[in-house]
Amino acid sequence: MPKVSDNLWDIALAEIQKKENLESKEDGEGLELWERSVFFIGNKNGGKTTIILRCLDRDEPPKPTLALEYTFGRRAKGHNTPKDIAHFWELGGGTSLLDLIRIPITLHSIRSFSVVLVLDLSKPNDLWPTMENLLQVTRSHVNKLITELGKKHSKIANEIKQKMWKPVQKDHPDRELIDPFPIPLVIVGSKYDIFQDFDSEKRKVICKTLRFVAHYYGASLMFTSKSEAHMLKTRGLINHLAFGLEKSKSLSADINKPLFIPAGLDSLSQIGSPSSSDRDIGQLHARTPMELWKKMYERTFPPKNTSDLKEVKDPAKDPQYAENEVDMMRAQKDQELEQYTRNASKSWKGMELDGSVRVHHCSLKFH
Repeated sequence: MPKVSDNLWDIALAEIQKKENLESKEDGEGLELWERSVFFIGNKNGGKTTIILRCLDRDEPPKPTLALEYTFGRRAKGHNTPKDIAHFWELGGGTSLLDLIRIPITLHSIRSFSVVLVLDLSKPNDLWPTMENLLQVTRSHVNKLITELGKKHSKIANEIKQKMWKPVQKDHPDRELIDPFPIPLVIVGSKYDIFQDFDSEKRKVICKTLRFVAHYYGASLMFTSKSEAHMLKTRGLINHLAFGLEKSKSLSADINKPLFIPAGLDSLSQIGSPSSSDRDIGQLHARTPMELWKKMYERTFPPKNTSDLKEVKDPAKDPQYAENEVDMMRAQKDQELEQYTRNASKSWKGMELDGSVRVHHCSLKFH
């Protein structure tokens, strides 16, 4: 008998949720509460695919992400209730395909959208430019959507703006000094197993800098690797974004251990200044705290030349996708196209010349 009762309650709950979602659609809110989207961006070959596969319990080797990839996961909430659905998007190519960021983040998905920025800790010189480019483009696009949304559905736009301040307590001492990211953001430092062997001073600079950036944006920060213990924490945090599960309340700010700092639990006083020397800071001219931290970070880890960082924009020319037979045929077709273009160019020049003569003669007749 209790079993029947439980089923009836579950069915009743499902009906109520269904009704509430239908009502929200009529109000223009339109997005089902059990659907969320998580967008993975970050360094090329930084471990984004590995994290997604582990979160979805898929035991398969990760493949290089070509451009923009999509997969999804489901999680049962209870008997006879709709399953939670999580949409996972992944941007490949590091910073070379920034235009694709606008595809998964839309007016329809923005209310339940989260971003996971995966930074390769083993490549500290690439860390700042990768982070800066990806977050700037993402933030700019999200802000445009919120502005557009506000024109038709001001209630939803205001809800998003209020939500971004949620991790930061009203009495937090840094509340007036930070600028939260418009949608939930998690910064993941990958390849901790390599990073932990770095010189302690270099580790300190990276840890403090990422703590500042995460705190400034109202984001969570964590370091991870392929080890089961590290991946378990990563999975817990991603599942919180994807399925609304309870997130871990643990905190680790020790530079000798993997960082794990949930949004809103850090402070500028605990992070400290970007340099131990006030003289170093005084020599730099920075307009904002973020610019100051950037300049101090780049003193230790200067970014590589743009030519070194330049990604291959055409996947067909990317060495990791090389196939001899296909590439030989492609090269032959490229040569044929080049020859055709040259011949066509000569033909058009001839036509232009003839045309100009004819026009000239026509103009003479009118005179």
